[in-house]
Amino acid sequence: MFFCAFLRMKDPELSALHRPEHLAYLARLERQESIFARGRFLDGSGGLVIYQAASEQEARQLAEADPLVQTGARELEFRAWEKTSSGDR
Repeated sequence: MFFCAFLRMKDPELSALHRPEHLAYLARLERQESIFARGRFLDGSGGLVIYQAASEQEARQLAEADPLVQTGARELEFRAWEKTSSGDR
């Protein structure tokens, strides 16, 4: 199952301060295959992480444990997501 975490920018300075922790956290989750995709919005408004987990609760816990969310640098918006292929239209 896939879940999207929209990480809206709340505090750019706080975000910059905790960015190394955030990136290390996401890299660890990628090695554990808990992340399907991740990246920042080019307009500086935040970023998106697509988690892969067995349950919504598990994915939400991962998203809420992100250092940028924990420190209040980013606001978390969380949603279930369904991956489709081009043949599913």
